[in-house]
Amino acid sequence: MCGKPVIRGTRVTVEAVIRRLAEGLSIEEVLEDFPQLTREDIRTALLYASKLLEDETIIVVRT
Repeated sequence: MCGKPVIRGTRVTVEAVIRRLAEGLSIEEVLEDFPQLTREDIRTALLYASKLLEDETIIVVRT
């Protein structure tokens, strides 16, 4: 995990959840892959990822 954010009470990274959803797995399939997770855990992972992007600042440097 190397300091990556995990779902509370598990060793499942937020990245692992988001990646599976991005690969086209349904929430049900993600829950099958990680039976220790709940729908609320997946929703929280998505919210966490969106908050990271929301607070990101992009600086364009023209050369």
